[in-house]
This record gives sequence, C-alpha cells and structure tokens, in this order.
Amino acid sequence: MKKIIPALTIAAALFTACQSKNTSSDDADTTAMSAESANTSQCYQSIKNRDTASITLNIEDDKVTGALNYNLFEKDKNAGVIAGIVKGDTIIADYTFQSEGTTSIRQVVWLKKEKQLIEGFGDVEEVDGKTQFKDQTKINFDKSMVFNQIDCK
Repeated sequence: MKKIIPALTIAAALFTACQSKNTSSDDADTTAMSAESANTSQCYQSIKNRDTASITLNIEDDKVTGALNYNLFEKDKNAGVIAGIVKGDTIIADYTFQSEGTTSIRQVVWLKKEKQLIEGFGDVEEVDGKTQFKDQTKINFDKSMVFNQIDCK
C-alpha cells in the first residue's frame, strides 16, 4: 500500500503536467490559426470542355500574388506565378510561367464579379521580353474564360 500511494501521486502529477501542457499548446494553435485566417487565399477554377485552369490569389491591400496554371486541351500545359495590383474590381498582373522548358512573362487581367474572375483578352505586343496588352482600355471581358471561386485545398 505504501508503494501504491507514491506511484499514484507521481501519476497524478504527470497527468496534471500533461494537461497544463496541452492547454498552452491549444492556446498556441488558436493564435496560429488566427494569424493564418488573417492571411487567407482565394482560389478559382475554370473548366470549359477539356480545358482547365486554376488560380490562387493572395491579396494584401492593393498588391496581389499567387499561382496560375493552365491545362488547355491539345496545347502545352503551363504553370507559374503572378504578381501585380488590384484596381477596384480589376486585377492586373505579370504571369511568369514555364512552358516547353522556356520561362516566359505575359500580362494577365481579370475582372472580378461576385464569386467569379473573368479573364480579359486583347491585342498584345512584346516589350523588353514581356508580352503585354497594347491598350488596357481595349481589353475584352467576353467571358471566354470564367474562373469560379472554389475552396482552397
């Protein structure tokens, strides 16, 4: 009996210590989740026939960064990153991507409407190794590639 009481005391002390440690760990997890929630991503996907594309946006103030991937049927897949700005309901960014082993940069633009991004198209030109729109006022948002908001994975 004398050996059981010290063993129970030690077990109770260890249990209490573990419980205290779990509580502080839970507090740290809550703090980490709060910080993570403040920096949320927005994810979008476009599926039309056999063409798919996806984009993940990280918007902070008027700056945007993210990842963009196109998988167009019977064309080369390309994947890369975007960096640009948000002007009202319009996102204008440079898309740096790999396709056929070559790195390219082209300007991309989307119009945000509710839970959709509508990609804009227009006449382009190459300036200093980057493909960009000739005239941003003549960009056409004819809904040829519409990205619908989805849950980020």
